Amino acid sequence: MARSQQSWNKQENEKKKLKKKKDKEARKVERAANSASGSGFDNMIAYVDEYGNISSTPPDPAIKKTVVKAEDIEIGVRKKEAADAAEEFRTGIVTFFNDAKGFGFIKDLQTQESIFVHIGQLTEPVVENNKVTFKTERGPKGLNAVEVKVVR
Repeated sequence: MARSQQSWNKQENEKKKLKKKKDKEARKVERAANSASGSGFDNMIAYVDEYGNISSTPPDPAIKKTVVKAEDIEIGVRKKEAADAAEEFRTGIVTFFNDAKGFGFIKDLQTQESIFVHIGQLTEPVVENNKVTFKTERGPKGLNAVEVKVVR
């Protein structure tokens, strides 16, 4: 007598697959019924008031609107006016200088910021607490002092 091709395990596995498939289809139908994506365009609209706040209500048409001319809008930062030659030189005090390593720092007396100085930018030797005049230029890591001269 030949054995049946359909064993009990195969039947159970087939039942599990069918149940899984039905559950998955039921979840799909439930998600489609409860989804908000088909609720309409009105729920997706947002309004921005004159202060830049987002709201779900449209603005009141009775409020007077301010008119802004396109020419009055400035994008970016205003350009600096050309500085005088006398203003290019700053004064400061050498707070740290290491002759062996060849660099130091100058504290600007006007802005109180610390500015890097390299030994190659010195016109004469300096030591700590010397009062100096210098120009600045933008380096890769910040301001650098150039043309450093000791004030006597």
